[in-house]
Amino acid sequence: MSSVSWTCLCPSSSPTTGDGGGRLSPAADRFSLREKRGDPIRSQPSDLPALFTQAAEVIALATARPRTTMATAESCTGGLLGAALTAIPGSSATYLGGVVAYSNFVKSRLLGVPEGTIARWGAVSPQVASSMATGVRGLLSSDIGIGITGVAGPTDSGSRPAGLTYVAVASSSYTTIVRLTEDRGRHGNRTGAVQVALELLLKALAPLSGPQ
Repeated sequence: MSSVSWTCLCPSSSPTTGDGGGRLSPAADRFSLREKRGDPIRSQPSDLPALFTQAAEVIALATARPRTTMATAESCTGGLLGAALTAIPGSSATYLGGVVAYSNFVKSRLLGVPEGTIARWGAVSPQVASSMATGVRGLLSSDIGIGITGVAGPTDSGSRPAGLTYVAVASSSYTTIVRLTEDRGRHGNRTGAVQVALELLLKALAPLSGPQ
């Protein structure tokens, strides 16, 4: 099991700065950047059955009362999160669908990510991950939207190193964004991002699954 270096964009009442300085885009203005080193997320990225186990837990929580619907927007993972969720019987009751937004054109055209945000912050940024999550949530009218954007590798992408990935989970009241920085190879980077997305979904769904 390997620890994943990550940073959480946590709720804040005041605007803040993002990577490289300056204000975050309006979609991310409510969040502050805070390092989280004491409680690393641990994953075994080559263990795909483990992803399906986590996905089953997510589906079980999402289909509990009150039922919670989900939609995904994936770039570097290319639909792997959606595949993990739909591998679970009964997932159609809560998983509405997803968009594989591999190009910036699709990010803007289908998900509504502002071209100016991509130009200023780059496609691999917390601002774009947040916009992807909120965009797919609006597009498919889901309760929760998930956005993943990153550099899968094996080579860097400009100034972005291989392994740098942002995972965002958005609801009507908050957005959580996690940054992954460890390069574990293309397969490991992709499956690791999915594993983190599933963990974030479990955290988001757990408070909603109590007795009604």
